[in-house]
Amino acid sequence: MLFSISEMFRHYDEFDPLDLLIVHAILNANVINVMNDPSLDEQFSSIHAVEPDVIKQGVSRAALSRFLSLPLETVRRRVAGLKRRKILAETKAGLIVTEQNLFRFGNNHELQKTNMLLLTKLLRDLKRSGINGPDDLRASKETSKGAASPRKAK
Repeated sequence: MLFSISEMFRHYDEFDPLDLLIVHAILNANVINVMNDPSLDEQFSSIHAVEPDVIKQGVSRAALSRFLSLPLETVRRRVAGLKRRKILAETKAGLIVTEQNLFRFGNNHELQKTNMLLLTKLLRDLKRSGINGPDDLRASKETSKGAASPRKAK
């Protein structure tokens, strides 16, 4: 995850990291409805497909403030700057990252390919550690709980 964030910061070095975090959070909120709809998810799953603005789910400044644990005024100020740069737009449903933004947020094939390589590495490393899926994480958690609280012998 840190490699992925690092790549994003390196690629968009003209942006403040907090602005990148806000853009990334909005991008994720924008596509929740796409990910939850199997037909839309299939239609826009390619790195060459970009979700049109009309189907993006907007997000409020207050929701961003809560999600990122940032003061609302900080989010308002940062969002205003990102709107001036035409990265964000305001819809009736809330904020979206525009599909036509000049910085190609949400549509940067080079960055998406790098992130896919990093995700593949993460999954490979997890498998080497014996974690093949969510059940392995639950079993590991239960085992560690039992080991963390040994009983006193009487």
